[in-house]
Amino acid sequence: MSDQFPWASHYDAEVPAHLEYPDFTIQDYLERQVKETPGRMALICEDKVISYAELYSSSRNFAEHLVELGLKPGDRVGICLPNTIEFVISFFGTLMAGGVVAAMNPFYPLPEWQYQTKIVSPKILIGLKTRAIELFELKQKSGSEQLILVDVKTDQQLFPKVYEDVNYVAFEKCIISPETQVKLPLVNTLSPAVLQFSGGTTGLPKAALALHCNVAANILQFTKWLTTLKQGEEVFLTLIPLYHVYGMVIGLNVGIAMGAAIVLLPDGKNLDKTLQLIQEHKVTFFPGVPSIYQAINRNQRVLAGEVNLSSIKACISGSAPLLPETREQFEKLTGGKLVEGYGLSEAPTATHCNPIQGENRNGSIGLPLPDVECKIVHLEDDSKIMPIGESGQLLIRSPQVMLGYYGSPSETALVMKEDWLYTGDIAKMDEDGYFYILGRHKDLIKVNGLQVWPTEVEEVLVRHHKISEAAVAGVYDEITGEAVKAWVVMRDYAPLDPKDVQLFCRSSLAGYKIPKEIVAVEKLPKSPVGKLLRRELVNLNQET
Repeated sequence: MSDQFPWASHYDAEVPAHLEYPDFTIQDYLERQVKETPGRMALICEDKVISYAELYSSSRNFAEHLVELGLKPGDRVGICLPNTIEFVISFFGTLMAGGVVAAMNPFYPLPEWQYQTKIVSPKILIGLKTRAIELFELKQKSGSEQLILVDVKTDQQLFPKVYEDVNYVAFEKCIISPETQVKLPLVNTLSPAVLQFSGGTTGLPKAALALHCNVAANILQFTKWLTTLKQGEEVFLTLIPLYHVYGMVIGLNVGIAMGAAIVLLPDGKNLDKTLQLIQEHKVTFFPGVPSIYQAINRNQRVLAGEVNLSSIKACISGSAPLLPETREQFEKLTGGKLVEGYGLSEAPTATHCNPIQGENRNGSIGLPLPDVECKIVHLEDDSKIMPIGESGQLLIRSPQVMLGYYGSPSETALVMKEDWLYTGDIAKMDEDGYFYILGRHKDLIKVNGLQVWPTEVEEVLVRHHKISEAAVAGVYDEITGEAVKAWVVMRDYAPLDPKDVQLFCRSSLAGYKIPKEIVAVEKLPKSPVGKLLRRELVNLNQET
């Protein structure tokens, strides 16, 4: 590897700099496991367990029923299900039928669903019976032709069971073999596979379209990156949502490719259940977000030694910055490795990660995965590549980068130029090829024209002994143009003394970077996968 790409020399010894990518679709990984270990447990959810052979058979039957219902290659299927076996069957069945998975948060209110279906126009909708009335209305307004309802128990029974008058197809009937023989269409690596809803790099909601080859490449990259995990011997715990590509790729498909037993948790916020499942199934790997690892670290039963977490080999943290103290305490409690990674919906799902056995650098998103090219370019002149250690916009070119935004060629043209994906993230690279995210381009704060990155201020704030979480954004100021404002979550309901916090910041931050205003809040707004929603705080500030 040349000096321009120094990261490969810091890979774990077992990880090659380049990979040979087979002519695989996503479902080919499942088919391979069926041939090798058909009887092995594939999925465990609540009191249900199915083998790889059963998963494949049910998924294929489901695919045939979708074709019978009129699904054509390239048609979209809206899957509105939590982390359940039914989601996985719907996912693989859709792909086998030549459809495109458009997964949506199963607990979104109807208006959110309507916005997303307006973008992707799903031909078939799949959802919970407990949401039947809204799903039926969604079907009518979106022009969907069929509605498939699943009757499963979840921890979030938020809606009444009133579905007697709704015209639907029962999921249970779709997993048995059809009475007539159905021929499935040919699906290849260049077939469209997954639509992931994203704010994108421009902030406007859109759907990133990934081909089979994009997702299949990322699956292969991570099977090679997870060097301490062994084929056919692992137990994954998947609590991050499968409707997000992070869960869909790392939590599900990497597990399938490795022949793992995958434990599904429908409610990823249920910490007691999480701890129970880790012990009960001797979980060896679970990807998550910093908040779940922080919650485990603070759990009184864990701290008292009442919970055995020693089965854990490795975990990947994403969606938000991982604090060094969170990583260090979690590794001490479990004996496993917790590494931070980075990804985005436009490159489903990850492009960087710290080594599993090698050096895990604090504050770094790690090294680019095999075959991921990166460069840091000037914010105003993208033809200028920034020197090592200097910040600029992160550009990525790799096998997992999306085809584009579905139905939005103009939006695609803004972020895809000559095969390079313009991430909108501001980053820097050190001399060894480790990357560091400083913030989003649109989140840059300018105080009297001087640049302030929210992340650097947040990292200082959370070092204060009374602050557990912090978010920073720029707000209008009539004197300086913008000012730094911070929203903080206090530890153990401690009172906030803004002057004390500002004084604390002076030892680490230039004066113009110190928050002019600090507000205590009960919690910070986050996406279902733990990403801080800074824009909501700014909007709240504008309303007050």
